Amino acid sequence: MRILKGIAASAGIGTGKSFLYVHEKLVIPRIEIEGGLLEDEKQRFHTARTNIDQELNDTLIEVTTDEHRKILETHLMMLQDPEFISLVEHHIDTHQITSEWAVEKVLTEYVELLDASEDPILKERKADIYDIGWRIIRSMMGKSRPGLSGIDEEVVLVADTLLPSEALALDPKKIKAIALDRGGRTSHVAILARALQIPTVVGLGRITEKVDMGDEIIVDGNLGEVSIRPSTASAQKMRERFERWIAHEKELQQLTDLPAQTKDGHTVSLNANIETIEELETVITHGAQGIGLFRSEFLFLKPGGASEEEQFEAYKAVIEKMKDSGPVTIRTIDVGGDKVIPGMEGLGEENPILGWRAVRFCLSRKDIFKTQLRAILRASVYGKAKIMFPMISGPEELDNVLLVLSQVKDECRRDGIEFDESIEVGTMIEVPSAAIVADLLAVKTDFFSIGTNDLIQYTIAVDRGNDKIAYLYQPFHVGVLRLIKMIIEKGHEHSIPVAMCGEMAGDPLTTVLLLGLGLDEFSMSPQSLLEVKNIIRSVTLEEAKEMVDKVMSMTSLVNINTYIRKWMHDRFGAIISA
Repeated sequence: MRILKGIAASAGIGTGKSFLYVHEKLVIPRIEIEGGLLEDEKQRFHTARTNIDQELNDTLIEVTTDEHRKILETHLMMLQDPEFISLVEHHIDTHQITSEWAVEKVLTEYVELLDASEDPILKERKADIYDIGWRIIRSMMGKSRPGLSGIDEEVVLVADTLLPSEALALDPKKIKAIALDRGGRTSHVAILARALQIPTVVGLGRITEKVDMGDEIIVDGNLGEVSIRPSTASAQKMRERFERWIAHEKELQQLTDLPAQTKDGHTVSLNANIETIEELETVITHGAQGIGLFRSEFLFLKPGGASEEEQFEAYKAVIEKMKDSGPVTIRTIDVGGDKVIPGMEGLGEENPILGWRAVRFCLSRKDIFKTQLRAILRASVYGKAKIMFPMISGPEELDNVLLVLSQVKDECRRDGIEFDESIEVGTMIEVPSAAIVADLLAVKTDFFSIGTNDLIQYTIAVDRGNDKIAYLYQPFHVGVLRLIKMIIEKGHEHSIPVAMCGEMAGDPLTTVLLLGLGLDEFSMSPQSLLEVKNIIRSVTLEEAKEMVDKVMSMTSLVNINTYIRKWMHDRFGAIISA
């Protein structure tokens, strides 16, 4: 028996015999061609594009889910993107090379940009670029790719990776679980697996080298574990774990329509963080009261970004879908520096974490910024929308973005475009300087949202992406807790609500502490909502405040950690152990 640890991408536990699926490595001949044949090479490229375009459109007619439709539409946009086409033709002309080689060069350029990003959401989108690019290359080389739609028995799919187009072919009646060498929680494959309710673990390293076709496999998508050729005792333990998980999930589902209210009557708001429209069904079924963070970056993933109309349609769809549940808080585009988007030039930097990003990028690229604000304003009449600015460092920066917003509002009025005149505007507090001047920012904005992911790394000077010092990234650091307390107090002094949309908000271990600190709104991954609600409904506000008083009197991170873990384990042992 062998147990591998990876990333839990889709909840549940699946067992069965392995179906091994490893991609063939194509070698593209490095052939230079004569000038007179360049037009022939371009024609081969366009013929392949036309054929694949027809295939995708034929498939689009047959799909029945929004997740499948969005992936196919994304691939069609890439296939038809003028910049992509122009770059391929440029390489054919300039380097006098075959169309296959030219496409590969363009793919490499795009993927290098995405690999430079620290944002896992953007990193995962390179799968779409690989997918459509290699589909074109295979077509030109006359290479067919074996599909997954022909699997006619129940199996556990073990693969090096899955391209989005391959994931579309999965039959949840046949695929009992998925285990992948690579991938992350924000990839299209992970999103589709969650939509299809297929237990999935990704980022396993080299599981394809450790598994043979037909091996017994157990995939635990809750803990991110995969057991290869498990013993009878291990299989029994896994079944018992699965039964406990199912029972707990059923208990939590009973809380869906109940308020996030403490035993002594204090109510907070529980909202969801989303990256894509596909996640909305999960948001609604888990009882979210709104979207506390809609990351808009995914709209800009295709080369050249997103047009105003494309953005408007996306924002409108989310706002309309959430109309009966609650408001949608749209964070303006948070790119630049380490968050690289294909087609946006000049984003590479030596120190991107402290570089040209978020509002700094937007204020220097007002064409992109104004287009987004205009699209959000247009969509705001279809429900309740809010605008949130990331990475604000102080009052001057906030004044500058508010001025741009005011200008866009004036343009909309002049053009006769309706929008919500009372739309709320908030700022993320994720830079220590913003926390220190929170009182000055509070008088200029309608709400705060604490972005703990960046606030922690900037406060302690720890790069959360650096494995060598990851152990220093501590949410319970005294300095971090004092900043959070100060932000909440300054917001309340000026009568504005304070939310939190960082990972800390969805961690059950921190729920009671944040409740006692006075946090008004918790915004998190949809899958965490019911667990956090369960904890809130099991304590009193007074108990939470007593925890805060005790914690804030401590000076040692170790003591704080120990105290909170013991307190939570005594009350919620099963949750904290899991």
